[in-house]
Amino acid sequence: MLVGWFVKEQQFTLSISWEITVWRKTTMIETAKKTPGYFDTELFASALASVAELKDKYRLTPDGLNDDQVDESRHNNGTNEIIKKKRNGVFVHLLTSFFNPFTIVLLVLTLVSILTDIVLVPVAERNYFTVIMVLAMVVISGFMKFIQESRSQKAAARLSEMVRTTISVMRSGERKEIPIADVVVGDLVFLAAGDMVPADVRIVQCKDIFVSQSALTGESVPVEKTAEASKDHFSSTLEYRNLAFMGSNVISGSATCIVVSTGEKTMFGYLAKQIRRKKVTTSFDKGINAISWVLIRFMLIMVPIVFLVNGFFKSGPNHWIDAIIFALAVAVGLTPEMLPMIVSSNLGKGAIVMARKKVIVKNLNSIQNFGAADILCTDKTGTLTEDRIVLEYHYNTHGEEDIRVLKHAFLNSYFQTGLKNLMDRAIIDHVAEKHLQETWKDYVKVDEIPFDFARRRMSVIVEDKSGKQQMITKGAIEEMIKACSFAEYNGIIEPLSDELRSILLAKAEDYGLRGLRVLGLAHKNVSTKEHEYTAKDETGMILIGYLAFLDPTKPSAKEAIDTLEEYGVKVKILTGDGDSVTKYVCKQVGINADTILLGSEILNMTDEQLLEASDRIDVFAKLTPDQKTRIVNILRQKHVVGFMGDGINDAAAMKAADVGISVDTAVDIAKESADIIMLEKNLNVLGNGIIEGRKTYANTIKYIKITASSNFGNMLSILLASVFLPFLPMLPLQILILNLIYDISCLGLPFDNVDEDYLKSPRKWEAASITKFMLWIGPVSSIFDITTYVLMFFVVGPMVFGGQFASLDAATQLSFIGMFQAGWFIESQWSQSLIIHSLRTPKVPFIQSRASWVVIGLTGLGIVISTLLPLLVGFGEGQIIMPWIFYVLLAGTLVLYVSFVSIVKKFYLKKYHEWL
Repeated sequence: MLVGWFVKEQQFTLSISWEITVWRKTTMIETAKKTPGYFDTELFASALASVAELKDKYRLTPDGLNDDQVDESRHNNGTNEIIKKKRNGVFVHLLTSFFNPFTIVLLVLTLVSILTDIVLVPVAERNYFTVIMVLAMVVISGFMKFIQESRSQKAAARLSEMVRTTISVMRSGERKEIPIADVVVGDLVFLAAGDMVPADVRIVQCKDIFVSQSALTGESVPVEKTAEASKDHFSSTLEYRNLAFMGSNVISGSATCIVVSTGEKTMFGYLAKQIRRKKVTTSFDKGINAISWVLIRFMLIMVPIVFLVNGFFKSGPNHWIDAIIFALAVAVGLTPEMLPMIVSSNLGKGAIVMARKKVIVKNLNSIQNFGAADILCTDKTGTLTEDRIVLEYHYNTHGEEDIRVLKHAFLNSYFQTGLKNLMDRAIIDHVAEKHLQETWKDYVKVDEIPFDFARRRMSVIVEDKSGKQQMITKGAIEEMIKACSFAEYNGIIEPLSDELRSILLAKAEDYGLRGLRVLGLAHKNVSTKEHEYTAKDETGMILIGYLAFLDPTKPSAKEAIDTLEEYGVKVKILTGDGDSVTKYVCKQVGINADTILLGSEILNMTDEQLLEASDRIDVFAKLTPDQKTRIVNILRQKHVVGFMGDGINDAAAMKAADVGISVDTAVDIAKESADIIMLEKNLNVLGNGIIEGRKTYANTIKYIKITASSNFGNMLSILLASVFLPFLPMLPLQILILNLIYDISCLGLPFDNVDEDYLKSPRKWEAASITKFMLWIGPVSSIFDITTYVLMFFVVGPMVFGGQFASLDAATQLSFIGMFQAGWFIESQWSQSLIIHSLRTPKVPFIQSRASWVVIGLTGLGIVISTLLPLLVGFGEGQIIMPWIFYVLLAGTLVLYVSFVSIVKKFYLKKYHEWL
């Protein structure tokens, strides 16, 4: 009991010690808490704490945690696993494929048809045609959408399981390898080159450790880490040099660390949680829903009016039942029931074409958002640049290329031991390009002084064939200046005066402003020593030049950005990298970087201020993941936004955008967040995808506008005819068949040609444009429907039957009605087929703009079927042969119709400056 009490007292004392440490830094922590985005008190406090305080807090011993402590930590802090977003099962996916406003309308109409055509009529008079046809439309449309989306999802990369790697930890006095998922808070872990950081950790001891955080920050250059407590407060947790984060990788060196956060509580887990939130309502979602309800509202207005007009103006024993059946047919005719199918066909065809262009579509609806995007946000690394470090310049102190500087740098990089960093490899690769790689054969390595974080430089001592030894040192320019007493300047070795030091530092700073990462290079002759060289020997050196490194821009980047600008897409850079590098790269590819907005400045900006700034500024640097997401949400208030990224730091922003774009080499969670995945990280590939998205939109909106205006015009004509004609202008069965033939004709629209100039501008979904189009174009078709009524009723009918309708007997009147209905049936299909060609483009059809052979073939087939159908199967009273005068009058009517539509198109374009 006494021992137990003593242990508890010790634990209490250690806990109090930790709390006092945190209390001393309360101001810094509270300030950090006000910073939007990811914040973890334990992680932040760990960055500020000394190693001794950390050992007290986590009761660390050289033996690490025992089994009981591991179980307790896992119980208190959870497992080291990231919960993934659940995917809908096949059954749920199938159901959602049928869930859209038009399908619901059709199902309601089917129920009404079941009552009026089957349940409420005698067995001998039951008609199953309407029910079967409407249900077939629903089934075909839903299954086609399901199949297309399923195929596309299979083609896309899935979120794979977290890499089944292990990590070295100390447990119960034994160093062992355990799966990353088994790591718990308080574990003592050992990191080495090539390891993935298993959780968010605080480094307590390290040697020459460099960590790549590109997946989290987008910064291409590895970050040096240290074990010392931080004395400064940073706006982002990622800026603390003594912390390493899950999802990053060790490039070189080694470290001993304490695990501070695991699983969902890590920064990686926080970002994963952000992207699991419900997907935002995109431009496409808003547009298609608005358009759907515009069309449904028109139907809800027109159908009751048609029902009441026919009920009151017609007579007969069952005229109200006939009015219901006729209104039901009108409702089906007004409903663009093939819209889901046409949209799915367009999207499916677009997905196939885009796949051929190295773009995989995960979410079919995103294709049209892709085409509508007028702003593309992207990181610079790997998009504008090649995502690799190269030696750009090897300058002497005058800023002139000097092969001697390159040779000395090569000897330093070649002879150093351990894992060579990216800059060493860049030097070696550059020497190989100049065929100087045999230089090392003239030298023998004597010793080396390894790199460490405090000195930020490393040295090798080599001896040439004559026996002369020299020390060659490279490192951060500020540290190299400290180690040098002389510099080769003006062709001679001069003492390093304050004036010369200022000149040399200014030159290095100028390179930095050009986006270059600069190292200094120095050497000195040394005498033979029997003992090892140490950092104390790095004095009295001679600075001989600079080594300037760069992540070079892609040759295709500028051309791609110019192409995107030509197509109305503004490129904005959102990066976690520094401003000087970002500015230089952006200027190289033609992006305006005169003004750069930094993450630290965004912290103090309101949404209104950020909205104003984001419209005029194209480059944002040193951003946290949350700031990227905030900028995307701000931009979406005025624009359709695409976001392209490949790291966990980009995932939330991709989710927030109208269309998220990633690459197949991205981290898994980024690919999971994306709607579109490119097989090549290239803006030219992206441009091809945007063009294909606009083609998809164009061919979808063609169907919607043409069908809406045509259906509205037909139903307006039916309404007028119902008032003035003594009989129904068309049988319900004819309306349904006409609708079916027209829909078959429209199946070719996904494969239609699109005018090149139409593709130059982003296109948004706007319900108001549908309404305008319907109200302008629909009545035009009604005018010529009415002329057809007049000609059929007062000219063709009397010529064939020998008198006006009222003067004929009952049997002849039935024949008159049959011919009238057949004539209008033929005219309706001819006019609808020709109007597809006239309305699909603002240009002159067939001359300035020609439809694809698929559209021409299907519309021609529709004309043939509608012309032959009355002759082959007849309607009502049997076969109907139309007289030659009908076709003469029909030809004249159609010529006038197309001509009048062309005139209306000009006025419409002049007024609204748009067509589709």
